[in-house]
Amino acid sequence: MIKLSPSILSADFVKLGEEIKILEKEGIKYIHIDVMDGMFVPNISIGMPVIKSIRQNTNMVLDSHFMIEKPERYIDKFIELGCDIINFHFEATDKHMEIINKVKNSNKKVGMTIKPNTSYEEILPYLQYLDLVLVMSVEPGFGGQKFIEDSLIKISAIRDYINKNDLKCELEVDGGIKLDNVEKVLEAGANVIVVGSDIFEKEDKATIINKYNEIFKNFR
Repeated sequence: MIKLSPSILSADFVKLGEEIKILEKEGIKYIHIDVMDGMFVPNISIGMPVIKSIRQNTNMVLDSHFMIEKPERYIDKFIELGCDIINFHFEATDKHMEIINKVKNSNKKVGMTIKPNTSYEEILPYLQYLDLVLVMSVEPGFGGQKFIEDSLIKISAIRDYINKNDLKCELEVDGGIKLDNVEKVLEAGANVIVVGSDIFEKEDKATIINKYNEIFKNFR
């Protein structure tokens, strides 16, 4: 099943609660939360108080993407806050299995992300343990960037590996996805689609979401 995971990095934080309610009304199941520490990426974004507030106000799946150095330092806290998916960067730690096991033992889902310059082969040994793998199709740290076309090769290769090994790992893509290129991402094998500015910068968000859902129907 194809899932849309709107990234609130592009939302208007003055009316974030209203924006989330629009997503709920349109049947969105996932909400993508980017957490940046200003070290792993050159930007600072959503922190723990915001996640806590979001959790208290929605039952949507908190698809949490942690762009932070040594994420193992905060895993317990993110679990406590109610993140449903704890998604950390391969490049940010050397304690991959420690994090995976801790999240699994807490009955949460665990994901791993790779940057555009990281070979997909680096994460293949971990896919059997993951609930989700995220391919960044832009450099992490800022919204509104242009989709990197070479990402399609990486997405396709990971999808082939998942299918050949009969793994239950979702394949997510984040960065520069819009209505005019989402079909290519789906054709490559992604099934969780992160969209930020193409939804939140539009006045009529419901219409844009419906357009994505119409495209998704061709890939179910």
